[in-house]
Amino acid sequence: MASQGMDKAVNGECGVQDGVIGRAATQAPACKPARPRPQPQNFQMRIDRNGTWYYQGSPINRKELVCLFASVLRREADGSYWLETPVERGRIEVEDAPFIAVEMCWRDCDCGDGCAPKQCLTFRTNLDEIVTANAEHPIRVHLCPRTREPRPYITIRPGLEAKINRAVFYELVALGQTETVDGREMLGVWSEGVFFPIDETRALEQAAE
Repeated sequence: MASQGMDKAVNGECGVQDGVIGRAATQAPACKPARPRPQPQNFQMRIDRNGTWYYQGSPINRKELVCLFASVLRREADGSYWLETPVERGRIEVEDAPFIAVEMCWRDCDCGDGCAPKQCLTFRTNLDEIVTANAEHPIRVHLCPRTREPRPYITIRPGLEAKINRAVFYELVALGQTETVDGREMLGVWSEGVFFPIDETRALEQAAE
């Protein structure tokens, strides 16, 4: 991304679509020979653990601009995050997860195999992306090895997750059911016929004592 184009887009000196990424994201792809992958750059961008985007140390306050950048966000196999279009590619820093799940909706549905609860859990992110937890958008809960404090996530796009905020996680736990997974009693939730474990029932009981 040309530094001048980025500066103008972020600082509001031009429309959201005026920057290089904006043009690349909105123009229809032409039938041209495949071009080599762009040389990597450092975009001086960061997403903090609360989901706020920064450019050169200053928060980006225009939500539509953040949504545009998020639409070209990718994650490599080594865990690094990149903004990538056909003409530009640059690495950015992500402190935790690039998105935050800020709302959850529960509904009955006609999913599952007839045995699993017919329940669907749909999440909205801070950038208004909507996903339903299922095999392609799994929920995972990372437990601190020392304190067992949970850090819950849901996959939004391949390689990209949203951290489930505390209020939504409490709603999730309230819907929890106990199932046996690999011989262990686990508290978890069902969505679209898939069971997502949260923690061992025994560990939760010990923590409550």
